[in-house]
Amino acid sequence: MSRTTLSGAIGLAIALTIAVLVMLAPLIAPHGEAELVGEVWAPPSAEAWLGTDNLGRDLFSRLLYGGRITLLIALGSTLLAFAIGCALGFTAAIAGGWTDTMLARGVDAVMAIPTLIFALVLLSVLGTSMPVLIGTIACLASTRVFRLSRAVAGNIVTLDYFEAARLRGEGLGWLMAYEVLPNALPPLTAEFGLRLCANFLFIASLSFLGLGIQPPLADWGGMVRDNAAAISYGGLAPLIPAAAIGVFAIAINLVVDWSLALQSGQRDR
Repeated sequence: MSRTTLSGAIGLAIALTIAVLVMLAPLIAPHGEAELVGEVWAPPSAEAWLGTDNLGRDLFSRLLYGGRITLLIALGSTLLAFAIGCALGFTAAIAGGWTDTMLARGVDAVMAIPTLIFALVLLSVLGTSMPVLIGTIACLASTRVFRLSRAVAGNIVTLDYFEAARLRGEGLGWLMAYEVLPNALPPLTAEFGLRLCANFLFIASLSFLGLGIQPPLADWGGMVRDNAAAISYGGLAPLIPAAAIGVFAIAINLVVDWSLALQSGQRDR
């Protein structure tokens, strides 16, 4: 087993373990998401395995519930970003001409604005509900997906089998779904992992700034913000959700590296 395969397997195991634990939060968590169980920033005990937070709530329980919300938003926004980005990218590559030019310039204009500032403005105006969060993050992430899918599809549309399908009179939807998408999956799969990780970290950043998931719902970035003052008293409360964010991000990156290595090996053969 190569080092890349081993690290990829470890990353996959960690990511799946975290995903299963947070999805089963209502069954695993010993306390409710907003239930008060002890003193403020109490040390780990039989009642609170990881201690308590700034209001006396169980950190372990909130970590599970917060991870579920963060992961669902990251996954939902990534899927929506790929639906938007791939549809527009494939359309631009297949249609060409003014369609390609207008879509590409529009994406360039959006990407010229710093992502965090753009998100802060949109969320300040539209609010921070879960649908708004998913839609905002998806629209911003779709610009990166658009550029990749357009570049990949641009190489595919010049190949003989695509020209044959076009000459048969196949429509745009058929060409995108049956000619371009299956042959664009390898790079898009790797990009999906990278976008998922980036969106996960972006959600945590927004929550840390106060524009993510709002109390009393738990969120890993918000948990770091709420408990940041504990550092001054030697508490570990903010470090626990921060470590969870870092571990999950590293695990996803290990899986992406593994996927890229497998694709590279297949191309070499």
